[in-house]
Amino acid sequence: MKTRIAKFIADSGVASRRVAEDMIASGRITVNGVVIDTPVTFVDDDDKIAVDGVRVHARDETELYAFHKPIDTMTTTHDPAGRKTIYDCMSPEYKKLKYIGRLDYKTTGLLLLTNDGALARKLTLPSSHIARVYVATVERVDAAGLARAQRGITVDGVTYRPMKIDILSDKELRVCVDEGKKNEVRIVLRACGCPVRKLHRISFGPIELGNLSVGKIRKINQKTIDALVKTL
Repeated sequence: MKTRIAKFIADSGVASRRVAEDMIASGRITVNGVVIDTPVTFVDDDDKIAVDGVRVHARDETELYAFHKPIDTMTTTHDPAGRKTIYDCMSPEYKKLKYIGRLDYKTTGLLLLTNDGALARKLTLPSSHIARVYVATVERVDAAGLARAQRGITVDGVTYRPMKIDILSDKELRVCVDEGKKNEVRIVLRACGCPVRKLHRISFGPIELGNLSVGKIRKINQKTIDALVKTL
């Protein structure tokens, strides 16, 4: 299927459509060895596209997976301290996937994995405002303290956005954040008088953990991926 050259360049991850059009106007793009001068040029996977003489290839189709992270695992490819990582829990076919954000050593639940590095970066930007929902088991519930978190709070010089917090029981909270700062739920709840004993993520944007078993992986369908990308 033929597509406009600027879209092809953008989909490859080299540059945005607007920048690609500027490249075309500057004579920096060739198709099958011929310099093109108009964005109204259509190409497909059989054409040889180059930018400044460097071949550009179509990006692989984006794949996204939900992983149920077990407790006591590091969200990294290798831990210098020798602790178990998330990749130790996966079959070899998934070990080239990139994790989207991190869950700390003791936190369990939904962790997203992808083959698309650009998507991973976009989804972790605080400016993306993607909701992450956790269930936190706490030592105690301090309603007055939680009101501070719901208004937004500064802890040790770091400002955290307002959190949406629902009290589920005298020891359990449902916490929704949209920023993604390191250990933010644990830090804020501790500062508000509700130290966390257990933390479990149940959703990331429109993707829910559901009944996915611990240590298992589920592929996300394209419709859901599109819904997630539209939030960016």
